[in-house]
Amino acid sequence: MKKLSFIQRSTENHWVGDGFPVRTMFSYNDLSEEMSPFLLLDYAGPATFPPSDSEHRRGVGEHPHRGFETVTIVYSGEVEHRDSTGGGGIIGPGDVQWMTAASGIVHEEFHGPDFAKRGGPFEMIQLWVNLPTKDKKADPGYQGITNAQIPRVDLTNEAGFVRVIAGSYNGTNGPAHTFSPMNVWDVRLNAGHRAEFQVPGGDTIALFVLKGRARLATGELVGEAELAVLEREDEKLAIEAEENTTLLLLNGQPTNEPIVGYGPFVMNSEAEIRQAFADYQSGRMGRIAERV
Repeated sequence: MKKLSFIQRSTENHWVGDGFPVRTMFSYNDLSEEMSPFLLLDYAGPATFPPSDSEHRRGVGEHPHRGFETVTIVYSGEVEHRDSTGGGGIIGPGDVQWMTAASGIVHEEFHGPDFAKRGGPFEMIQLWVNLPTKDKKADPGYQGITNAQIPRVDLTNEAGFVRVIAGSYNGTNGPAHTFSPMNVWDVRLNAGHRAEFQVPGGDTIALFVLKGRARLATGELVGEAELAVLEREDEKLAIEAEENTTLLLLNGQPTNEPIVGYGPFVMNSEAEIRQAFADYQSGRMGRIAERV
C-alpha cells in the first residue's frame, strides 16, 4: 500500500487578474521533480462574487503560454476562455477546459457572462501539465469537455464515484487527450467509506482535498485545501473518508527531462525561454481576435 511522502499546504492567497483569488499548492519552482509531469496547481476559491456591471467582467486578460498544457476544472461558477487559435468556450460546474499551449498560444480567461451578471459562489482548479520535449513545439489546441462527456464510475460498496477526466479507471477512459500517460480523476467519497485505487508503480501520485477529510491507509489525515504527495513505490492507494469528501487525484509518468520555467513559459533551457519571450513580443504566437 502506498505511503505518504509529505503534505503540502498553502495559506497565501493572491489574485490572478481580478477574477481568480488563488492559493498555489505547488509550482515548478518548488516541486518540479516530486510532481512531474505536473507543474502547478492553483486552487481558486471557494469565494463568492457580487454581480458585475455590464461594463466589466472579472478575469485575466490576454497573456501567452508555451511548453505545457493548462487544465481548468470548474466546481462552481463559470469560466470563459478565448485563444489565438480560435478555440474557446464557456464552462460551468463539472466542465473542464484542456488547453495545449505547446509551441505557443495567447489566451484570456474571464468569468462567464451569465455568472458575471448574477454573481455567486466560485470554485475552480487550474492544473499545469508539462509536455515532453518532443511535444513542446506541437501545434497548440483546445479541448472543451462538458460534464456530460466525462464518464462517472461508481465505487464498490457505495463508497462514492470517480469522474474520469483523463486516463482510465477500471477500464473506463476519460475524454481528454494527453501527450504522456496520466490519470486525472475527480473523486467523491461518502463519509465512513473506504476506497482502493490501482495506479502504475513508479509514477507520481498526489491527491488534493477540496472538501471534507480523507484518511490514508497509513493513518495520516488530509484536510481541506491540502495536497498529499505519496511515495512512488507500490501500486495501491487506499483512502477512507472521515466525512463526505471531494478530491482530485493526480497520477502521471514523470518526464525525467530538464525543466526551466519563467512565468508563463516552461521549456528545457534558458535559451528556449528567451526565444519564447521574443516570439510572443514579435506576434509569432498569434493574437486573439477582436470581439464582434
